[in-house]
Amino acid sequence: MIPDTSSTNHKLKISLSEVSSIIELARLHRPIGIFLLLWPIYWGLWLAAGGIPKPGLLLIFTLGVIFMRSAGCIINDIADQRFDGSVERTKQRPLITGKVTSAQALFVFCLLCGLGLLLVLQLNWQTIALSFLALLLSIFYPFMKRITHFPQVILGLTWYIGILMTFTATLGTINLTGYLLYLTGILWAVIYDTFYAMVDREDDRKIGVKSTAIFFGNADKIVIAILQILMLTLLVLIGRLNVLHWPYYLGLGASILFFGYQQYLIKNRIPSRCFDAFINSHWVGMSIFVGIFFSFMVK
Repeated sequence: MIPDTSSTNHKLKISLSEVSSIIELARLHRPIGIFLLLWPIYWGLWLAAGGIPKPGLLLIFTLGVIFMRSAGCIINDIADQRFDGSVERTKQRPLITGKVTSAQALFVFCLLCGLGLLLVLQLNWQTIALSFLALLLSIFYPFMKRITHFPQVILGLTWYIGILMTFTATLGTINLTGYLLYLTGILWAVIYDTFYAMVDREDDRKIGVKSTAIFFGNADKIVIAILQILMLTLLVLIGRLNVLHWPYYLGLGASILFFGYQQYLIKNRIPSRCFDAFINSHWVGMSIFVGIFFSFMVK
């Protein structure tokens, strides 16, 4: 007698489908957000350590970025269920199509936060305290677009608390470089997340969601250029403060080229090109990190 495996195969297919949907929910299939969070964390780790950080810290912060960025995407989708179905870019998200239920999404969010907590508990109390502040901001951030035209600023404040954590984990305190780097991260978040908001600007106006793209209006390109200049100015100051060498400034030179390319991409405010500018931001973060890395290599 041949065993009936149809039921087992069906269950396997459902299981694989659910895993795929959860990966999509957590945006693990689109790692750009991981890179945008990870590069500044690496800036902080290397600058706080004055070179290559301890392997344990590097592993904890790398995994922490992956877990918490994924958790942030999930809580954002839970909060935005009422809006995402009306936005062209987001109407196929798993919570909107029903591939994942709200209860499942909340469970995965809590699981990821739990994994993040296990990581941070390996660190000192100052870093643990900052992690709870970051979690609190992560929960409130998705609702800010209903309240203020500056959710991009809140994103920067939330995401880049990790920079401050790299300093407390390494030094037990936050020095001037740590605070300047945190401000740099906030400026960068406003820059690239405004590109992102420019993609959805017309849909956001219709559904009543606020953003810097809407607030800046026709001045968006000029304001972004000013923010790019301010960010580079802070990075030069950080380089001088830490006596960084020529590879660092070469990295900044590359980031200037990428900033110029992003301005070219958004010149006509075509949504797809604005999204390309957002994706291109990853190279800015990487260029700065490569500059920091090799600066310490030539000391």
